[in-house]
Amino acid sequence: MVEFSSPLRLHLDGNALVANWRILKSQGKAACGAAVKANGYGLGARDVVIRLRDAGCRDFFVAHWNEALEIADLVPPDWIAVLNGIDTINIAAVKELGAIPVLNTPKQVAMWKESGGGKCHVMIDTGINRLGIGRDQISDELLAGLDIDILMSHLASADEDCLQNSEQLRRFQQLVSQIKANRYSLANSAGVFLGHDYHFDLVRPGLGLYGGVSRPEMNAKIVPVMQLKSRILQTRWLQPGETVGYNATYVCTTLTKVATLSIGYADGYLRLLGGNGSIAVQNITLPVIGRVSMDLVTINISQRPELEEGDWVDVTYDLQKSSLGTSLSQYELLTNLGNRFDRIWV
Repeated sequence: MVEFSSPLRLHLDGNALVANWRILKSQGKAACGAAVKANGYGLGARDVVIRLRDAGCRDFFVAHWNEALEIADLVPPDWIAVLNGIDTINIAAVKELGAIPVLNTPKQVAMWKESGGGKCHVMIDTGINRLGIGRDQISDELLAGLDIDILMSHLASADEDCLQNSEQLRRFQQLVSQIKANRYSLANSAGVFLGHDYHFDLVRPGLGLYGGVSRPEMNAKIVPVMQLKSRILQTRWLQPGETVGYNATYVCTTLTKVATLSIGYADGYLRLLGGNGSIAVQNITLPVIGRVSMDLVTINISQRPELEEGDWVDVTYDLQKSSLGTSLSQYELLTNLGNRFDRIWV
C-alpha cells in the first residue's frame, strides 16, 4: 500500500496528557475518569485511551456507540460509558458490545428494562436543561429494577463563579440521598476545581486532560499536550504595495519575505486566525498575514529570511489565547483539528 508523509504534524505529549490526568485526580479523593468523545477531543481517542488506561484510568466517556466500538478492544467494554443513550435500532448491538449506556429519558429507561436490563448509568438534569431525566420525572417506579452504576449530572457553568453551580450541587446532593447507585458523579474539568463537595465518587474531566484551561486555578497546573507543525511550501520576496491572499486584505508596506504553509481552515486553522495567528521559530514570533484559506496560510518571515521551502515551523495554537482572539471555545479549537495531520506521540 502506498503511503505519503503529511506536510502537517501534530506532536502530542503523552507524558503531559498523563500528568494532566494525575493533576485532576489529585484534587480530591474521587476516582478520575476521562471524556474521550469526539476522537479524544481531536487528538486521537485510541492513543489517549491507551495512555490513560496504563496510568490507571478505569472510566472512559464517549458520546456515540461507534466511538465506544472504536476503543472497545483496548479496555473492558464496561469501562466505557456512552453518554447519548440508546435507541430501539441499536439495542441488540448495545447488548452485544457490552459498553454501558447512560440513560437520559424515561423512554430510554423503559427500553432498557424491556431489553432485559443490566448495568447502566443514569443522567439526571439538575439545571443545564440538555440531556438528562428531569427532576420532575423521577419516581421510585421509574427507577425500580435498574442496576445503576453511576448516577450523574452535568454542570452548566463550572467555568464561572456563579450561583448556578451551588444550586446544581444542592439539587444533586438531594438526588444522591434519594436514589441508590454504586457511584455518583457531577464534576467536569472545571468542576474539579470548584472544591471537594463537587467530586462525589468520580470526576469526569475532558478539556483539562488535553491542555485546556477553563478556570484560573488550572493555569499553574494543566500543561499543553499538543504542538502543531507545518512545512513551508514556498517562499518569495514581495515589493512594497504588493498584496497577499484572497481579496488582497494584506498590503506589504516594505520589502517582505513571505512563506506559504501547508495548513488551512480544512485542518482546523480557522479563517478567524487570519491576522491574529502566528508562527514561532526559535522564540521569534512571525505573524500570519492575509486570509487563511482552505489549505494554506501565509506568514511574514522577514525576521527569519533564512527560512526556505521544506523547512518546518511551529504553528502557535495556544488554546486560551486563540480562544480569546477568535471568540471560539477551547473545545471548538481542539475538536476542529482535521485528520490531515500526522499525529506523532512522544
